[in-house]
Order: sequence, then C-alpha cells, then structure tokens
Amino acid sequence: MASAYSSMASISLLLLSLALLFETHLAIPPTEDVHDLLPHFGFPRGLIPSSVKEYSLSEDGEFEVHMDHPCYVQFDDLVYYDKKIKGHLSYGSVSDVTGIQAKKFFLWVPVTGIDAASGYIQFHVGALSETLPAEQFENVRVCKAKALIDSI
Repeated sequence: MASAYSSMASISLLLLSLALLFETHLAIPPTEDVHDLLPHFGFPRGLIPSSVKEYSLSEDGEFEVHMDHPCYVQFDDLVYYDKKIKGHLSYGSVSDVTGIQAKKFFLWVPVTGIDAASGYIQFHVGALSETLPAEQFENVRVCKAKALIDSI
C-alpha cells in the first residue's frame, strides 16, 4: 500500500512539474517581431532598432538578433548596432551582450549588459553604468547605415 501512495505521489509531482513547465513557456506568446517580445521581458519595444532581419531565443535565454546591416541610432548618445547582436535574456536583464556600442565623448565603448527597473534602463559598460528613462526607448527607431557627421 505504501508503494502505491509513493507511486501516486511521484506521478502527481511529475504532473505538477509538467503543468508548471507548460505554464512558463505559454506565458510568453510566440511572436515574429522581436519588438513585441521585449515587453514580455520588462523592456520597452524600442531597445532594438527597426532593421531586424530575424532573431532567435533559446529556452535558456540565449538570443541572437540579426540586423539587415550594421547601423546607428541617436538616443542621448549615438549607439552602434552590429549586424549580429548576442546575449542572454531574462526578465529585466540582458547579460553577456555583444554587438552594441555607445559613443561616450570620443570613444566607442561596448555595452555588456542592460537592466530594466522602475521606469529606467541601465546600460552596463564593464564596471561602469548609465541609467536613462525607459520612455526614451518606447518607440522603435529607424537604424541609419551611417552615423551623422555631428555625432562622430
């Protein structure tokens, strides 16, 4: 009798685990547009510019975004997006970022991480960071093939 209860408990635990797994994966609806995916992770739609060709996101959060071409977007700072952007995405955080650089003064610095919280976006450049209002990234911006001469 004890083994029957043990088997039922194991089956119940398995079913509960499967239900939680399906609930977790179904909570984020599939989308063809990476801009529609970003809010499900706590980020504004305009964090990535308009010229996305395709993207992939694995179950463990590893992602790749492929752009039509490398390009520039002017936010508070001029930002460069490489043809391929990679990193690890979780709710409110992007880590191990490659493919994005920001111009600070006369230097291009690689963005290595991004966090979203309380209406702000924090960009990490190694040990340094800069925090900007999230509303600056609400609209998807057009990505330009060349930087403006004034911004260089």
